[in-house]
Amino acid sequence: MAATEADVLIRGAGPVGCTLALALRGCGLSVALHDAGAPRPAFRPLALSHATRLMFERLGVWHEIPATAIERILVSQAGAFGRTRLDAADAGVPALGYVAEYSDVVQALRLAAADLITAEAPAARCIVHAEGSAPESATKRYAQDALVALVRTEPAAAGTAHERFTAEGPLALLPHAARYALVWSMRPERAQELAAAADDEFLFRFAKIAGPGAGRPVAVQWRSRQPLSLNVRETRVQGNEVYIGNAAQTLHPVAGQGLNLGLRDAWELAAILRREQPSTRALERFAAQRRLDANATVRFTDFLAGAFAGSNPFFRAARGAALTALDIFPAPRRFFARRMIFGARAIP
Repeated sequence: MAATEADVLIRGAGPVGCTLALALRGCGLSVALHDAGAPRPAFRPLALSHATRLMFERLGVWHEIPATAIERILVSQAGAFGRTRLDAADAGVPALGYVAEYSDVVQALRLAAADLITAEAPAARCIVHAEGSAPESATKRYAQDALVALVRTEPAAAGTAHERFTAEGPLALLPHAARYALVWSMRPERAQELAAAADDEFLFRFAKIAGPGAGRPVAVQWRSRQPLSLNVRETRVQGNEVYIGNAAQTLHPVAGQGLNLGLRDAWELAAILRREQPSTRALERFAAQRRLDANATVRFTDFLAGAFAGSNPFFRAARGAALTALDIFPAPRRFFARRMIFGARAIP
């Protein structure tokens, strides 16, 4: 697409930017999707909610994305009592979510939006920032890095995901093509050590934390680590510019909410721009509409990142009691599951 004047310029051709561009197709607005050419990670697992699947189905790209369904999630804490199980039936959906690889998602979306992608950024009536975390965002650096890897176990991973809270941070095991995509939050120095450890040493230390529920780990690949922080812009709108996805908020990976929140940003912004012409008033209406979902999700993930870490016996007992109560009572469990899938729409 040539760099001519556009109604809407979307900066960033990642999942959020592409989703917005595709959702605006056919609405009468000229859209330019600017590709900044940012490097892509070698391996990055994505936890996609059922709501995200519905969006991608509407855009005609879901069937192009290899994904493994999450039928249930087992939540527990290492070295202490308390567990709960969330099933798709709790939320009234065929699957709680799906695990896909970042490159597969981006490839499917970019292929569908190929005619909208431009290497140059034209002038535009409305500029949407979807290019990632902005340096001017308010930042909270967690005392954790995320260690990301792909682990093969015996028996092979199936439809069960595990969220296990440890003294250093949460450990997520996501079923992905008969293996587990691992996202393990821990102290930065420990993450550096385990990222460089021999395979046998890594698998031994992983098995001690993960417990027997996920099977016996036999192989690991694609190890990398990433510093974790919470970045939130004070305002989403500045004149004719609006920020969505990681450009508006970057979250801790616990519960896999970050990308799904950003995709809900894109979907709701598209709904507003399809109804009315781009203007500061329309963008401010979008920001007000997204405030509840964004604030609730930021606080929820920030709470989980801190409240379920640490080894204080009193707090470990309280966490165990909370998990047990959630397992016993179906109504809170259903609400919790639907909140993770649909965002603020799950709130009565």
